[in-house]
Amino acid sequence: MIDMKRHHPLTILWSLWKLVKNSFAIILFLFVFRQGSGSQWLFYGRIAFYAGISIGIVSIIWKWISSRYTADDKAFHIYSGVFNRTRRTIPYTKVQNVNRHTTLFHRLFRVTSIRFETGIKGEDATFQLNVVSLSEAEQLEKIVAGYMAEDAGTVGVTKEHEPLDAVQAMEKGETQSEPFITDEAMSLPATEKQERVVHYHSTRKDIFKASFTSLSFLVLIPVLATLYSWVKDFFPDEEVTESLLLTWLDSWWIASLMILVLLIISIALGVVRTFVKYGDFQITSDAKRIYITKGMMEQTSFSILKERVQAVKITQSPMKRLLGLAEVELTTAGSLGESEQEVNSLYPFLPVKQAYTMIEEILPSYRVTQEMEKLPRISLWLRLLKPSWGWIMITGLLWYFKPLVLGQKHAWWMISAILLVWIATCRVMDFFHTRYMLHQNFIQLRTGALTSTLFISKREKVIEVQITRNVLQRWFGVASIHTVNRAKPVLHHRADDIPLGTAESFQSWYMGRTQDVQTR
Repeated sequence: MIDMKRHHPLTILWSLWKLVKNSFAIILFLFVFRQGSGSQWLFYGRIAFYAGISIGIVSIIWKWISSRYTADDKAFHIYSGVFNRTRRTIPYTKVQNVNRHTTLFHRLFRVTSIRFETGIKGEDATFQLNVVSLSEAEQLEKIVAGYMAEDAGTVGVTKEHEPLDAVQAMEKGETQSEPFITDEAMSLPATEKQERVVHYHSTRKDIFKASFTSLSFLVLIPVLATLYSWVKDFFPDEEVTESLLLTWLDSWWIASLMILVLLIISIALGVVRTFVKYGDFQITSDAKRIYITKGMMEQTSFSILKERVQAVKITQSPMKRLLGLAEVELTTAGSLGESEQEVNSLYPFLPVKQAYTMIEEILPSYRVTQEMEKLPRISLWLRLLKPSWGWIMITGLLWYFKPLVLGQKHAWWMISAILLVWIATCRVMDFFHTRYMLHQNFIQLRTGALTSTLFISKREKVIEVQITRNVLQRWFGVASIHTVNRAKPVLHHRADDIPLGTAESFQSWYMGRTQDVQTR
């Protein structure tokens, strides 16, 4: 256990660094770009800046002095404030996810940051140590891991039919009890040592392929634009700048050599950027939890209970589909941490077949069926006949303003026609990508035009379903099905223009949820 103590002393330095980082743009403007200016408003602006920085420094030190925390046998206890003392208690059993993030600052001082998250919103729902020693982080994580495992193995009780009010409550941040899963109730004791299985470790080949898939090599374009802007500032006469550029491009071999060099530099920068972000990416798991670590300069470590996984999404962009890659994301009942860290993604550039295999390895209770049902041909005609209100509005604006494009007065109808063809093409692609499958207690839905998403969930994880039919769907004998899963925010997924018979089977399939969930 952890006795009552203040935060790590380096927390002060960490907070000061963040304060300077957030004020960097103001510092540049007041003290670099306007250094020699004697304007009165700049004078008062600098005074206000000094006052704000002083208040910020005092606040950081005061917060460190007045904040303490402790960890006993059952919960974290966080104390803050001097005149108005506040005490927060976060039981270990309420912690859903543990997230470590090690920046370059942390690696320099051999420390890390750790964040314990519950299933509700707000700053009070988390306990975060921005700076903590590696040994203490390990100790805290081991303490919480045992309670998280015990909580996952306990028997929960849920209602047979969960109304829409429950979904709306979750969207507001209220927690809901997790249903008891009959086929996952058998769990190892929390004290039993569990070995981790390595499912994936990124290689240089994977990083190189990922750099092209993520289009990271385009990072040089804004850099070149910035360099050109600097050159223009150095040569005030624009004619001089343009003449120099035309002189370089006048010779074909010089132009070719420049393009080749820039392309090589661009690819190299893209590979380096991808390597820094996704290098040393590793996915491991034990009987209860999934572990994800990534990053070279800044390292992120994340763990999640398998019981918390509500659904799996496999996404393919056009570039990834061309290279046979996919991104696998886990949807959980609780928060997955700071969105910019993207910790819910197993790996954005997995080979498709390996992604399917990995899902079944990591989550043995899940099954991925590659053979799914196609939409009937009548659904294609329905999608093509469905009016596009966006195209109608844009065409109306083009007809009214009749803009000149490349000197053509009547080009507006060509733009409208191209837009109509594009919309029809996307609808046709969405038709061919859409698949569905109801298999025992699993559901699989694949949708999307350019970017396709395969949604996989278990019946006991779906808390609500809905079947809708508009006028056209009634005429064509099809329907749309909707599913709702616990997540933050609540996950809604739908598939349109499914045969009516399949939609009715879908409703009967969901009614069988009572076989998977214990009720009162």
